[in-house]
Order: sequence, then C-alpha cells, then structure tokens
Amino acid sequence: MARILALDYGTKRTGVAVTDELQIIASGLATVPTEDLVAFLKEYFTSEKVERVLVGEPKQKDGTHSQVEAEIKKFLEVYAENFSEIPVERVDERFTSKMAFQTMIDSGLKKKQRQNKALIDEISATIILQDYLNRIK
Repeated sequence: MARILALDYGTKRTGVAVTDELQIIASGLATVPTEDLVAFLKEYFTSEKVERVLVGEPKQKDGTHSQVEAEIKKFLEVYAENFSEIPVERVDERFTSKMAFQTMIDSGLKKKQRQNKALIDEISATIILQDYLNRIK
C-alpha cells in the first residue's frame, strides 16, 4: 500500500502529515515554507510511494471559503502540472488550527512551545489526515 499525504496549506508555511504504509495512523512529517513546497514534494515523492494528497479546504463558519483559498487554487494548478499521477482530494479543515492548539495544551506543552506556529500547522495537517482515515474506514 502507498501512503496518503495531507497538506495544511498556508501563505507562509504548509504543515505536512503522512500515513504509515498500511494507512492506519497519521503522523506529522514537517512544516515547509510554502515557497519550497513543490521542491519538498518532488523530493518526497521520489523516496516514498504516495497514492493521494489531501489538501485542506479552509472555510468560514458560514461555509464560505477563506481568503487563502485563492492561493490554494494557484498551488493546485502548479501541483497538477508537476504531479498529475498523484490525485488530490480536498477536505474540510474547519477548526483544525483550534483543535491543534488544544492538542498542544492537552499534551502539556508550555506556553512558549504553543506559540510555535510551524508546530500548529504540522498538527493541523495530522488532524486533517487522521479525520480522513477515520471517515474512510
């Protein structure tokens, strides 16, 4: 089986999470500067077999898209040009950043550690991916 990768796309940083080869558990992989994301994916896809990529779909409480959606659409065009063999699936990512922050509190991280936005992005991607795995099982 191949892995599933999830991206919590942001204008500055993108959180990345990945499944194990059996697609049972999601784990945080990295937080990548968004400008380096395509290069990161190229390198990762050459070393690991990935069957699909999930990209968070940020929505407001009322269901409308957030401001970053325009940037995500541009990224998806570049992604399709470079990685057409690996399909993309959009998944609702509402409240994942808040859930990630709460996870950090629950795990006992100190206030200084909870201010690490890169860690929040990585945990958010992990939550997106684990939620997806729970839905498809």
